[in-house]
Amino acid sequence: MGYDVSQLKYANSVLPSLTVQEAQQLQFKLVEKISEHFTGAQFLTMGDLGLAAQYKKPEYTENAERVLAAFFGAEKAALVRGAGTGAIRIILSELMKAGETMIIHKAPVYTTTKDTIRMLGLKTKAVDYNDRKSVEALVMEDKESKVFYIQHARQQPSDTYELRQIIEMVKHLRPELPIVVDDNYCVMKTNGIGVEYGADFSTFSGFKLLGPEGVGVIVGKEKQIQQLQKKNYSGGGQVQGYEALELLRMMTFSPVLLATQNEQVEKLCKLLNEGAIKGIENAYIANAQSKNVIVELKEPIAEQVLKRSNELGAAPHPVGAESKYEILPLIYRVSGSFIEAEPHLKQYGLRINPMKSGANMILSILDKAINLSNITSDV
Repeated sequence: MGYDVSQLKYANSVLPSLTVQEAQQLQFKLVEKISEHFTGAQFLTMGDLGLAAQYKKPEYTENAERVLAAFFGAEKAALVRGAGTGAIRIILSELMKAGETMIIHKAPVYTTTKDTIRMLGLKTKAVDYNDRKSVEALVMEDKESKVFYIQHARQQPSDTYELRQIIEMVKHLRPELPIVVDDNYCVMKTNGIGVEYGADFSTFSGFKLLGPEGVGVIVGKEKQIQQLQKKNYSGGGQVQGYEALELLRMMTFSPVLLATQNEQVEKLCKLLNEGAIKGIENAYIANAQSKNVIVELKEPIAEQVLKRSNELGAAPHPVGAESKYEILPLIYRVSGSFIEAEPHLKQYGLRINPMKSGANMILSILDKAINLSNITSDV
């Protein structure tokens, strides 16, 4: 659309998104990789079940993992249980022992990641990733950390660090230090993910790419991924062949759908800041966690607006934050990490994701919801 977000609040924190044309090329690339690892007849089946003797998992799951490794240019990939959170927990448990330390960003930590750190008994060293010199100093001085952990999407509105630059710097200073990237909310949306920029491992949820519930993805170094797969020898712990095929099928649709969604995010933000409806103090785009429009209301009526929006046909809460179930626009509270960073957003802030809707539909819902909420508050 060519919409310039440079004048918006926190504009430097917004991650560049793929255009529809770029997304089409990503779709074509994935289909090519699928055809390299499946015959046409195989891909028209529902896949296999159980522990195939050669792979100790379903053969079609193995083939799907090879597709993903080739697609992201990684040595190996693993499909695991527990979605994105499970992927993060599994790779961290493979790389670290209880009591060991990893470097993290000095910012509110995503809730499930914070719980993973607690569950695994890990210690952390926090440094501001937006301050390149501070990161460089810590990485050079540090002698004990076993992992450098970085979240691709923003943890707070003011984040401006560039993933590729951080990865390249850390690898230059300490090439032996494993880098783990949480790429949730960024896969198939941005020009690359962690492993494509030189990180050792990328983790993400297949559910956020229209795939089946509970399937997580780890891509990266072969040695560690082989080790974690050997430990997952239980038949009940495997991602079955039909789930692996469903993930690949739906991933082919996700780039173009997400690029279209991004266009509507930018259109909505532009219209709101041009005064399309009353009651809006400010609107800006943020990767929180998906790429959304953050709306700051003139009055502290966020909770009432959320209730009214639901009554008017907007989704009241996420399912998987861009899962296959999320068709209606999401008008929701601002994320916990953003509220922690900016507490006023609890009463004044809204998080809007168009999902599969258009910007004009959201304007209509939001205008009615704000008017109804103001009437209620006046009474």
